[in-house]
Amino acid sequence: MNVIFDRSKHVFRSDVFAEIIKDTIRFFNGTPVHLLPPPENFIGAGVYAIYYIGESPLYKHLYEANRISFEQPIYVGKAVPRGWRQARLQEASNELFTRLNDHENSIVQAKNLRIDDFRCRFMILEDAAADMIGTVEASLIRQYKPIWNSCIDGFGNHDPGSGRYDQAKSDWDILHPGREWADRLRGEHTTQKEIKRKALAYYNDCDE
Repeated sequence: MNVIFDRSKHVFRSDVFAEIIKDTIRFFNGTPVHLLPPPENFIGAGVYAIYYIGESPLYKHLYEANRISFEQPIYVGKAVPRGWRQARLQEASNELFTRLNDHENSIVQAKNLRIDDFRCRFMILEDAAADMIGTVEASLIRQYKPIWNSCIDGFGNHDPGSGRYDQAKSDWDILHPGREWADRLRGEHTTQKEIKRKALAYYNDCDE
């Protein structure tokens, strides 16, 4: 059977869906800001942002944006419920809290970062709303273009494990050395000088 292709019949559009995403971002931006990680364990999965308030020349733009209110994240991420990828959701656990703790460990190990210079906010999405976790994360990244998502990659990486250390260090691990497992990576990587140049130019490029 010869069927004429009509692209318009495959395109989904919904003003209602667009408004829901806007509502979630407005809610997210109104959530309380905490230390990294938050001082108390909690149950839930969802979306989070990390903010830098230090005075590193690499992130001068962030200091200016966040010194009064928290307007520009350095990183946006998500923590999905257990079994989410296999569509076998399990009882709610502390996925968000655990993920934020993982990020604290990365920052603490970095030789040129201070954990006191970081804050976080997060939004818990549960029940049917949990299906929107990836969509909300992507919307926040598109809106804010956090430098550790869009330019300096690798902050969210994990230890690849034994037998896989032939890969290169990420830009983040070159710029902020110290994670023990990253020191085992033997692949060829970009120079720190080049990554610094890219980081310093990033916000100027975004403003153009």
